[in-house]
Amino acid sequence: MAAVSWKEILLLTGLVVGCYWNSLSCGFVFDDVSAILDNKDLRPSTPLRNLFLNDFWGTPMAEERSHKSYRPLTVLTFRLNYLYSELSAASYHLLNVILHAVVCVLFLRVCRLFLDRTFSLVAALLFAVHPIHTEAVTGVVGRAELLSSIFLLAAFLAYTKSTGADHSIVWTPIALTVVLVAAATLCKEQGITVVGICCVHEVFVAQGFTLPMLLDTLWQVLQGKDGFPYAVLQTLLKLIVLVISTLLLVIVRVQVIQSQLPVFTRFDNPAAVSPTPVRQLTFNYLLPVNAWLLLNPSELCCDWTMGTIPLVDSLLDLRNLATLLFYSFMGLLAFHSLRYRHTSAKTVIMALSLIVLPFIPASNLFFPVGFVVAERVLYVPSMGFCVLVAHGFKILSQKGHMKKISWLIIGVLLATHAVKTFNRNWDWESEYTLFTSALKVNKNNAKLWNNVGHALENQNNYARALRYFLQATRVQPDDIGAHMNVGRTYKNLNRSREAEEAYLVAKSLMPQVIPGKKYATRVAPNHLNVYINLANLIRANESRLEEADQLYRQAISMRPDFKQAYISRGELLLKMNKLTDARDAYLRALELDRTNADLWYNLAIVNIEMKDPSEALKNFNHALELNPRHKLALFNSALLMQESGEPKFWPEANRRFLIYVEEEPQDANGYFNLGMLAMDANENEAAERWMRKAIGLQAGFRSALFNLALLYSQSKREIDALPVLDELLRHHPEHIKGLILKGDILMNHKKDTRGAKECFERILSMDPTNVQGKHNLCVVYFEERDLPRAERCLEETLALAPNEEYVRRHLSIVRGKMAAMSAAGHPLTATEGATTAAEEEKPRRVKEGAEGGDVEEREEGRATADVGEGAGDEKNVRKSSTESPGGAGVDQSESVEGSQPDKRTKGKSTKEIKDIEEKRAAALKRLEEIERILSGD
Repeated sequence: MAAVSWKEILLLTGLVVGCYWNSLSCGFVFDDVSAILDNKDLRPSTPLRNLFLNDFWGTPMAEERSHKSYRPLTVLTFRLNYLYSELSAASYHLLNVILHAVVCVLFLRVCRLFLDRTFSLVAALLFAVHPIHTEAVTGVVGRAELLSSIFLLAAFLAYTKSTGADHSIVWTPIALTVVLVAAATLCKEQGITVVGICCVHEVFVAQGFTLPMLLDTLWQVLQGKDGFPYAVLQTLLKLIVLVISTLLLVIVRVQVIQSQLPVFTRFDNPAAVSPTPVRQLTFNYLLPVNAWLLLNPSELCCDWTMGTIPLVDSLLDLRNLATLLFYSFMGLLAFHSLRYRHTSAKTVIMALSLIVLPFIPASNLFFPVGFVVAERVLYVPSMGFCVLVAHGFKILSQKGHMKKISWLIIGVLLATHAVKTFNRNWDWESEYTLFTSALKVNKNNAKLWNNVGHALENQNNYARALRYFLQATRVQPDDIGAHMNVGRTYKNLNRSREAEEAYLVAKSLMPQVIPGKKYATRVAPNHLNVYINLANLIRANESRLEEADQLYRQAISMRPDFKQAYISRGELLLKMNKLTDARDAYLRALELDRTNADLWYNLAIVNIEMKDPSEALKNFNHALELNPRHKLALFNSALLMQESGEPKFWPEANRRFLIYVEEEPQDANGYFNLGMLAMDANENEAAERWMRKAIGLQAGFRSALFNLALLYSQSKREIDALPVLDELLRHHPEHIKGLILKGDILMNHKKDTRGAKECFERILSMDPTNVQGKHNLCVVYFEERDLPRAERCLEETLALAPNEEYVRRHLSIVRGKMAAMSAAGHPLTATEGATTAAEEEKPRRVKEGAEGGDVEEREEGRATADVGEGAGDEKNVRKSSTESPGGAGVDQSESVEGSQPDKRTKGKSTKEIKDIEEKRAAALKRLEEIERILSGD
């Protein structure tokens, strides 16, 4: 048994790199989206144990929507890729290419057990370039095949060393084999089939039995003429160990999937739900279809589900001849290999075992799978195929006149396959190129039309996407997902009526609930999202909220563990102000999934609406424990701490806002709130820096502009505040507080009575009942020494606010002053050049708001965490995040449309009330000062 030389390793590696280097420019497509982009198990923030609790796509194994594919070691390599390059696709593709080269070298090592040096290399070269492998190598999710194959081949090579020189059993290689089989199975389920390959090798190669010899030995034992030979007993002992190990692995695997098979629909595998004999005829016909793909990989397709291969619904169907021919050929090969002991027979039996045994889990013959044909599952079976081809060429080349022709054929075959593989890689460059290439091969697959539509949808090309989705409904009129896609696209095109009609068609295709009877029809769980999407559409109409709620409840009645229905219903109930029901909906969802950070976040929003901030903060913290960089939880929990008025919370609030701006560096709201926190802590330089950053990111940011001007005013930098106020009023000319502050600065610091008067008059033109603006205008009249006008102004102000004592006192003072001036013969209106004591000491204006607050009270609002929803508004906006269900498939027809964010307006916090009281006291002091000035003038 010749070893593999470095030259052969370099040759195989160079050939693999030459065929697959262009795959490095490909992105994440098809199933890569669910396995990589949408899989939270890759993120370092996800506990490592989740890899062993969830399926290949990151869905908990306990959930019915789980694909039940348990491949934690494969997901672990994805996670390592993520640690190295996050979501840079090139590193994922590079590792796949490296793994394929490793498989090729190991395969060459295995071929050396059955073929000579030359033709074992031919088999390995053919395996390296075969186009059928592009899905396994260029598709990132194909790594499951690559890793499983490495451990499968390693397990087989280990087992071949389990027989000593004296034909004794060497247990160390057997123990190693068991470990490697377990590792292969944890990469992909078919890895366990290597045990069968080891058994075939042990019986027919290592021990040299033929089928007649086995039957004769068994007959002798049954007749009692002789016991089992020692060699047979040794073989049995080794096989028993392997079989028991296999059974243990199977038992563990069944426990992992909780004795549940995944849910597949007739769209995934139409034959699986077909009656007898259609099911059997179709599944058997798929065997020659797969064999033809190995023989002639000229037309490859990434998806063979739905109507790609029509059902064989009759014994008279001519395709049954292909099935008979396939079984006849395989039967002849098996008969030849099992009957004789020569080297050729051993080579053929091992090639057949590599073809047949690894393919059994995907054959549909013993249990249904979620696909009709999948090219990547042919990765290991193609090894046996390549051995057969190389062996055939060996026989052909031994005939003298055929030697040159056979080598010419081998050369042409390797060259054409390499070129085909290289060109096929370009199809995987993007989802659009992949699915359009598939449509060239098959136009009867609705899923392909849907997926091209999704690719266009991702480019925001909704008009073209709609054409593909509509074609999918024509190809497969009962495809629920296609109608859902049509509805979603109409919605994106703002054609709500057509969207609702499409959703209603999809809903009509769902199995109907019979009152009083348990819903037991098995459908794809994600198809239930038609109820959610339809409800999300109609709940935009305030008059149809109850109708939307009915749809959510219908989805829940059909599947009580439908978590997304509880989430969406909770958002609707929050919108309907049914807070207790909303809380109950989220609590029910948390019973189904306590590891969902979005659920804890949404529950916190409900707690806020229920005026329970302490419970809200606890639930925000739960969300952040699960996802420390949950952006909305970071923002809103920090906002809640800030609103509490408790200085002990400020450092943590500041830390969370800092993390938030790391996650959302372009969101001005995060910087604004950092500025507000700095203002609370009297850190004026930091506050100014954060406010400037917010304004730089969002021109005209109202709250940031006003509070920056207020900061300057409080810091005795009133002149710096004026240009900020000018910018504020340029963007928001009706900003009353800004006008009041500007008028105050103009009067007190610029001595610009006319400018201040214009500010206060603008306020009254917008809001004639504004007491604060009206009173300040009265003070301007007093400054101008126009006492009759000041009197009339104060009378009008008193009529607006009859309970404001300070207005009444001022009016009394002005009237007294007027009486005194009349008695002295002085004019009651100002004259040019007149000087009074009032000009030497200007009175300050009292700036009282509706609640008695000073104008210097801060802008009430904080910005929303959702930039698209009124950023910079004076109200807090909190958003209930929506969780999109994951899934193994790429068909995005099941995606749930996001609902509108829920808003809430901030009430007064303890700190704000305290501030208002302090400002009341300050206002009273200013009243006294004005009264002293007026009385003494």
